[in-house]
Amino acid sequence: VEASYAPFPDSIDPRLKAALETRGVRQLYTHQAEAFEHVVNGRQVVVTTPTASGKTLCYNLPVLDRILKNPAARALYLFPTKALAQDQMAELHELAGAISKLNTDVGGEQIGVHTYDGDTPQDARRTIRTRAHVVLSNPDMVHSGILPHHPRWAKLFENLHFVVIDELHAYRGVFGSHLTNVLRRLQRICRHYGSNPQFICSSATIANPS
Repeated sequence: VEASYAPFPDSIDPRLKAALETRGVRQLYTHQAEAFEHVVNGRQVVVTTPTASGKTLCYNLPVLDRILKNPAARALYLFPTKALAQDQMAELHELAGAISKLNTDVGGEQIGVHTYDGDTPQDARRTIRTRAHVVLSNPDMVHSGILPHHPRWAKLFENLHFVVIDELHAYRGVFGSHLTNVLRRLQRICRHYGSNPQFICSSATIANPS
């Protein structure tokens, strides 16, 4: 299938657009632009496209755009494995670094991107809770390390704009049922802190997306 392209949306923060252009991204795929518009309009979004078709930008674009426009905004990314989280961490760090090099930091500081899992040192956890704009984690850590200690994570929950769930196809059967209940708890805690995050989900391997 031949690729179809779309220009950057007019509403995108010019700092983000400039950072992407320095990395060779001068236009979007149509599904990336469409996903961005859905998110900007407040919808929950599920993206299912083939492998290596740019799904990551479908959520990084609206998330970073929001953070640049509102430095208080926070996002929680969930991956089924630590390896996937590390891959995405590298991608986000590069993009955040490109933004920083353009002297377009957020509220006097760089966009904070951090993983939070069982290997995160104790001394780093406090910094992540208060300063991370994007927290990359997994369902088990949300269940056992974040939700039971939600008062410590008040800044995240009060300002949580997005929950990103990658590799959506992994959450099926009993595992998927458990995740459903974890997400219900997450939403309940968000309501307690006055937030109502949008969900952006993606998968490459669902045979029948609908």
